[in-house]
Amino acid sequence: MSTHAYTILDVFTSTPLQGNQLAVFHDGAGLSGEVMQRTARELNLSETVFVLPAHDGADARMRIFTPLAEVSFAGHPVLGTAFVLGQRLQAPVIRLETGVGVIPVALRREGGQLVFGEMDQLVPTAEPFARERELLDAIGVSRSELPIEAYRNGPLHVYVALESEQTVAALRPDMAALEALGDGLGVNCFAGAGGRFKTRMFAPGLGVAEDPGTGSAAGPLAVHLARHRWIGYGEQIEISQGAEIDRPSLLHARVEGGEDRIDRVAVGGTAVVVARGEYRLG
Repeated sequence: MSTHAYTILDVFTSTPLQGNQLAVFHDGAGLSGEVMQRTARELNLSETVFVLPAHDGADARMRIFTPLAEVSFAGHPVLGTAFVLGQRLQAPVIRLETGVGVIPVALRREGGQLVFGEMDQLVPTAEPFARERELLDAIGVSRSELPIEAYRNGPLHVYVALESEQTVAALRPDMAALEALGDGLGVNCFAGAGGRFKTRMFAPGLGVAEDPGTGSAAGPLAVHLARHRWIGYGEQIEISQGAEIDRPSLLHARVEGGEDRIDRVAVGGTAVVVARGEYRLG
């Protein structure tokens, strides 16, 4: 057994005990993937990160685990890990090696304190979702206000537009039916206008019944909205999430470019440290 230090943060919030919880183990060297997965199950947070030496010139490499599976990319783990490393390295940009490539996170400080981070995400491609009727039945709604499309950004996220924020808040989906749609699927239900949107994300196949704040879904949501002309390219939007599980989160997203070509997808937010400690692992 060896002792491994960790930090717990609440991400996409500046208020402790809100937002999306994250555990970051500062040094995962020597730990097997099995031990990492068992540790993530022990903590039972949306994601747990293990920091490792980088392979290709980034500041660090990270492995990301939900309680049930390792994922190649997830937004709040990237942002939270950048906050942890940013406090130590004092760099304006932290470059993190993930399963989908190196993700840069630009950090903003005020009075020496980290107050905001913005990551560049890969540009996702829309694809049709074949099981629309089963999806709608599992959510408990009759239709979507926009075409139901999926985007892969680490997990595969599918998007259902609803008529109002009240409809989103009232959802009581059939989790077993959602899980049957496929392992690793994130189901995102949203509504809004005027640059402000409310969303809920359900991923029971990943061991996360409902996620408080989903960075990997925020970028594709902005792309989906821009493609269908609900927002303009270059317009920054605010995404609220997590209120129904008493973990309110606030995310920011922006898509730069135009209909012919998307140049950049950016997702940002803040994070706050709530605990530090050590685990005996090996």
